[in-house]
Amino acid sequence: NPSMNDIGKLLMFSGAGLFITGLLFYLGARFPLFGQMPGNIVIQRENFTLFAPIGTMIVVSILLTIILNVIARFFR
Repeated sequence: NPSMNDIGKLLMFSGAGLFITGLLFYLGARFPLFGQMPGNIVIQRENFTLFAPIGTMIVVSILLTIILNVIARFFR
């Protein structure tokens, strides 16, 4: 049975996570290297472009894993 304090913490961390995600999207366009990392696949044809950011997604996954593990320690 969650108390109001637990729900309040969850809402604050969710809001902080959304803020950080929005900030990364906002600032991400200013770092041109971030979308052109090794491991990203770009295929361009006449009427078709495929961009598969595999290298970028690996880096994002590692960063999110670290951040979420730090946040999870607060709830233990």
